[in-house]
Amino acid sequence: MSEMTQAHAPVTHADWPLRPWLLAALLGIAGLCVHLFSDWNADNMPPWRAALVAAFAFGPLALAFTVDRLRWKEPLVFAGLVALVMAGIAWRVTVAGDRYADKSFWLAAGLVAITLALPLFQAGFHRLRWRTAYDQTHFHVWTDAISGAGALVFTGVSWLLVVLLAALFSAIDIDIVENVVDEPWFGWTFSGAAFGAALGVLRNQLKIIGTLQSVVMLVFSIIAVPLAAALAIFLLAVLASGIAVLWNATESPTPLLLSVAVVAFVLVNAVIRNADHEVSGNRALRWASLVLALAILPLALLAAISTGTRIGEYGLSPERLWGIVAVAVAVAYGVAYFAAPIRGRMAGWMERVRRANMHLAVATCVLAFILALPLFDFGAISARNQIARLESGEVSVDEFDFDALRWDFGDAGRDALERLAKSDDAKAAELAASALAQEARTYRDVEGGTERNERLANLRMQFEDETLRRHVESHVRASPWRCDNPCVALDAGPGDNGRRRVALVEDGRIAWEEFDLAQPADQAAVTAVREAAIRAEFDAPEQRAGSQVEIREWTGRRVYIDGQPAGDPFE
Repeated sequence: MSEMTQAHAPVTHADWPLRPWLLAALLGIAGLCVHLFSDWNADNMPPWRAALVAAFAFGPLALAFTVDRLRWKEPLVFAGLVALVMAGIAWRVTVAGDRYADKSFWLAAGLVAITLALPLFQAGFHRLRWRTAYDQTHFHVWTDAISGAGALVFTGVSWLLVVLLAALFSAIDIDIVENVVDEPWFGWTFSGAAFGAALGVLRNQLKIIGTLQSVVMLVFSIIAVPLAAALAIFLLAVLASGIAVLWNATESPTPLLLSVAVVAFVLVNAVIRNADHEVSGNRALRWASLVLALAILPLALLAAISTGTRIGEYGLSPERLWGIVAVAVAVAYGVAYFAAPIRGRMAGWMERVRRANMHLAVATCVLAFILALPLFDFGAISARNQIARLESGEVSVDEFDFDALRWDFGDAGRDALERLAKSDDAKAAELAASALAQEARTYRDVEGGTERNERLANLRMQFEDETLRRHVESHVRASPWRCDNPCVALDAGPGDNGRRRVALVEDGRIAWEEFDLAQPADQAAVTAVREAAIRAEFDAPEQRAGSQVEIREWTGRRVYIDGQPAGDPFE
């Protein structure tokens, strides 16, 4: 064990023989409580159940990572706060129902906040504030990750052993083990106990974990060299070819760019360690860390440009607003890492990065906590932006995504649709009313307006009923799989249920739809039967844009294409 590694271990930490047993009992009971209070089979879990599940899942886990024989009061308070915060977020998420569209992001923000708060608390930030030692914080970040990962591996191995034992006893007709394993309460309790026991053993060996941390960072440091070379080539290629090359390669490069920036961030910190005297003297590693530090800002700026381009084209949505938050955090880290080598002309840039890490971690933790609170309605902000784009003419009625307002913006989007349904623009009002009446998402927004217009141009309706024509057109507009090739709609008259039957003929195949003309157009279509393929005794006739498609009497009625029968008789 090196003296350097020992210096990083917390002063208050000590070997505690009872730790594995206590953590196994703590997390085992927590797992049992999660099972008792949860109702996973319910369509909507009651808010009080969700709150208790979150409290028993995250509170004991926070206590397990922080408690020590000589220091248990502060960890108990911290765990209580974690349980309270996550219970409140879970309550809010459950109560929200479909009134808000970004509930999962609230939970994600809460997880980010407590994940960042954990090593800060372990390092004593709540007492020392900005005097908190960076090496202590950095030490806890890595040891928490390593011990947590090790405990997960142990839990998986334990489950494998239990399954093997259950099979072994079942082979001699002793099914009690298998029966117990199949009980829902056992899975939660055993997983918690196994994770707690492993975590307790590993937390008792933090000095050894610290040594393992050095090994892990050394491996990551080696990876930093090829990644730095690859990123340098990538950024030079983008600079030479133009940013458009990214848009041609992928429709949404932002997640990819941010992911690479996160990897670069991790590898930079693996190289710069806790202090300058710990950094490897290898010049390749030092230069690689510098290249990666400088590359984070360009990657973040490219992600910002990508997000801005998409917002300029499609407007705001709750997901894009959360994307803006992620990009803003990445840009903040990028600016700090880019400025560190410049400010002192390379001298002491690693120490400036370490100071920036502490400040940015605290700021990100606070930001994530604020965003998890019910202070902002990203759905309302996005809905106002979308309506402004429509009213200003920035997007036409045909191009406007009414379905997104119905499904992706919560109550704020539906309120906006209700206002649009009463607008003076007849077409906008009709499409808004149709979207409001939807009971299932049609996902027409998976295609652009140009593709949709091309499909509509392929549609030929061989009847004059204007109401039915509107219904068929709305159905094809909302169904991206319809009319990619020339297609014909035929009126087959009313069915036994009073709905109007329509045959949609495309590529020699027939899709039967039923329309309730008393309902809004987008909601009137019901697929009556499966899409009828041509029967084996008939070859599918060739269908051209100008083909004559008609209904003929043939022991009942059926569809003919250029005089050749297609599909089954429908009467």
